[in-house]
Amino acid sequence: MTIDLVRDISAQVFRTVLMVSGPALAVSLVAGLLIGIFQTVTQIQEFTLSFVPKIVAVFVSLFVLAPWLARVMVSFTTGLITSIPNYIK
Repeated sequence: MTIDLVRDISAQVFRTVLMVSGPALAVSLVAGLLIGIFQTVTQIQEFTLSFVPKIVAVFVSLFVLAPWLARVMVSFTTGLITSIPNYIK
């Protein structure tokens, strides 16, 4: 196993992690921004008002995107497993 091989596998891992976690983080960011604007306009400073809708939005996005997320993770894993004989030299 060479340094270039480790670098390539690490790049694939980081890319896959970003693809899987990115949508949930983006939904959380947008929901937090909208809730923050709403709280600023209405001057309501309730902690649960900012926490609960973000959690619900993230769960809904994960539920909707679950098939795509599973495909991404399964394709990464199968690609990694099928390339193991190429790594051993």
